[in-house]
Amino acid sequence: MELKEITNKEEWENFLLQCSEKTFLQSWNWGEFNQKMGSKIWRFGAYNNERLFGVCLVVKVIAKRGTFLYIPHGPVVSGGLKTKDEKEILELILIRLLDIAKEEGANFIRVSPISLEREENKNIFVDLGFRNSPMPASAYEATWKLEVFPQEEEILKNMRKTTRYLIKKAGENADISIEKSNDSKNIEVYQKLNKEVSKRQNFIPFSNNFIKNEFEIFSKDAQVIFLFGKYKGEVVAGAMIIFWSGIGFYHQAASLGKFAKLSIPYLLQWEAIKAAKNKGCINYDFWGFTDPEKFPKHPWAGPTLFKMGFGGYKKEYVKTQDYIISHKYWINYIIEKIRKFRRGL
Repeated sequence: MELKEITNKEEWENFLLQCSEKTFLQSWNWGEFNQKMGSKIWRFGAYNNERLFGVCLVVKVIAKRGTFLYIPHGPVVSGGLKTKDEKEILELILIRLLDIAKEEGANFIRVSPISLEREENKNIFVDLGFRNSPMPASAYEATWKLEVFPQEEEILKNMRKTTRYLIKKAGENADISIEKSNDSKNIEVYQKLNKEVSKRQNFIPFSNNFIKNEFEIFSKDAQVIFLFGKYKGEVVAGAMIIFWSGIGFYHQAASLGKFAKLSIPYLLQWEAIKAAKNKGCINYDFWGFTDPEKFPKHPWAGPTLFKMGFGGYKKEYVKTQDYIISHKYWINYIIEKIRKFRRGL
């Protein structure tokens, strides 16, 4: 195995199209987005006799708590590889990143793996000197997925009875409508809604620049749309859906609580699932999961119950991993431990 930088978008995307475990956080466009946000990136490929077996997008993160190199939902490797091969790929990446970290002044390396949560996968990181991160990175560690290639009637049949009823009820309400848009002008509409929700739920929303750049980058390849739920013409719910490599991603969403009884988010979600199906997607990723029975007080417990109502299955991955380079890492460790406690994660 040898590691090389990849500069060809087609080679990168074609490889990922063949992989089953992946998210758009390793897409070519996510790299473009990070560059537009001012971050330095690297795209690596692991080759054996010129055949590509794995890819890895790396982002340099500069934060008040420290500088680090971050691999979001990667490395992504081709199916059928043995554990020793996956370990060799990660080891090659680690060796290269240690050199880059020295040049860039990074205190640690963080990986949000897309490897299924199995002992052999956990041991790869343990053997290479990684440790569990003090809190999950922005990339999820578990998610809820739905296969969308069956007929719509079958998808509806496999939903929770209550979910199916609420979709029908909202769909029959003449005052409710769902609108799709790929117009960047609607970024302002979505952000207005998002900011209202953030005030109510006391969280910091993504900046206008973040949403604008993300939407515009993925728009170039027709990989993103907004969906808006309206009641009597007023926007009361919204979502940004990304379509990439045969998967629809329920990436961001917001809705006003005072209209909760109208069940508009249920109809909006169903329209998003149908949009993914119409785009030729095989799967729909609800973006994030926590077990509501094990962790009923977790902030994601309620949203997870909502997602589970549409049918599907959970996927759990190896926890976020850190490789310590400098003693300054422990400043970040303490800060994130406090954040985790405050957020109830």
